[in-house]
Amino acid sequence: MSKTKRDSFTGSIGFVLAAAGSAVGLGNIWRFPYLAAKDNGGLFILCYIILAVSFGFALLTTEVAIGRKTKQSPLTAYGKINKKFNWLGKIATLVPVLILPYYCAIGGWVCKYFAVFITGNGLDAASDGYFTGYISQTAEPIIWMFVFLAVTAVVIICGVSKGIEKLSSILMPVLLLLVVGISIYSLTLSHTDADGVTRTGLDGLKVYLIPNFEGITLKTLFITIMDAMGQLFFSISVAMGIMVTYGSYVNDDTKLMKSINQIEIFDTAIALLAGLMIIPAVYVFMGTEGMSAGPGLMFISLPKVFAQMGSFGRIIGILFFLMVVFAAITSSISIMEAIVSSIVDKFGLSRVKSSVIVVIYTIVMGAVVCLGYNKLYFEYSLPNGSTAQILDILDYLSNSVLMPFVALVTCVLVGWVTKPKTVIDEVTKNGESFSRKWLYVFMIKVIAPVFLFVLLLQAIGIV
Repeated sequence: MSKTKRDSFTGSIGFVLAAAGSAVGLGNIWRFPYLAAKDNGGLFILCYIILAVSFGFALLTTEVAIGRKTKQSPLTAYGKINKKFNWLGKIATLVPVLILPYYCAIGGWVCKYFAVFITGNGLDAASDGYFTGYISQTAEPIIWMFVFLAVTAVVIICGVSKGIEKLSSILMPVLLLLVVGISIYSLTLSHTDADGVTRTGLDGLKVYLIPNFEGITLKTLFITIMDAMGQLFFSISVAMGIMVTYGSYVNDDTKLMKSINQIEIFDTAIALLAGLMIIPAVYVFMGTEGMSAGPGLMFISLPKVFAQMGSFGRIIGILFFLMVVFAAITSSISIMEAIVSSIVDKFGLSRVKSSVIVVIYTIVMGAVVCLGYNKLYFEYSLPNGSTAQILDILDYLSNSVLMPFVALVTCVLVGWVTKPKTVIDEVTKNGESFSRKWLYVFMIKVIAPVFLFVLLLQAIGIV
């Protein structure tokens, strides 16, 4: 155990902004809009919001409460709750260990595109094959990955209050302004295609918000619910040790329930705004066909959209990728912090030494991820039916398999072993009310475990 005095957030606002910064990442920007477009627009949004205030709320509350109660990072926190579940901390810590290298690789892609647009070469990024040509290079993606990792590491070395909290308090308000501004501009767009069909941003807004129940079956509704639940893992940063870590830095006199509600609202608003920012713009210039999953949306479809906006497209492209850089950095620092904090708590090393170890590991594994698109390229069929490279395999193991598993076992631990009272007592320790206590108990004991088990079966190709 480290003898060093544990750093903490200076107040509830710092905690909320840091936690929201962790939640607002690439998953919100490139995955939420795609799923909303795929899963009948408003129907997906409705499912997402319902799950966010029930399922997501239960998991978020549990992890933050475990962190504050134990004052430990995930590697050691679960063992403090119950010694028999010490192994769960190891698996929970493995999740950010798997995520950090490929997240930094993608962060490098974002930095590259920001540099391309700010130097006036946005039209190059819109050309066919540009993205594939870039990631197929050997050296440049590794260099940009290192740049992104270096920024992340500097913030982590500066500590919780002087690094994470300070950066989040600056970046998050700016990020929110950028998202709102681009969203408003997206709604003003209009374009007439070669066939004489005119589409407007408001038409795209209708596609995004109005539920489409045509052809809905129980199967498609089930898929929509599972997609919305899977997205929540990306959005609220649960089951990857982050919220346990951040919870451990929260002061005992902080009103926990109030902070958790604010994180929920902030994250859901940003997720909805990400869709509002992207779907109308892509719909105007490319129709619903332009909505692709993952990197294809951000690095292929959107540069083409910016190119069709004329001279103003360069400015929007710069602002958009600046916003994405901010979102990626606030998320990567939370991922790295979960690992660094675990090393500090478990082995008693200093923050600097722990950070250096993580940086060396990430450089090596991040380079392997980058080389996975050229020197180390191969194709592998995953159990869920998709074809994967190194990055996809790491993403599948962490997000689709380990995260639902960690969340499921956490529900068993809190819901049935130590009982929900463990979390409820922590949340209400300052005499606070817990208005959704009944919902929390029902979710953590019954509904969440069932949903998570089904999500896990879906990930491994059984459902």
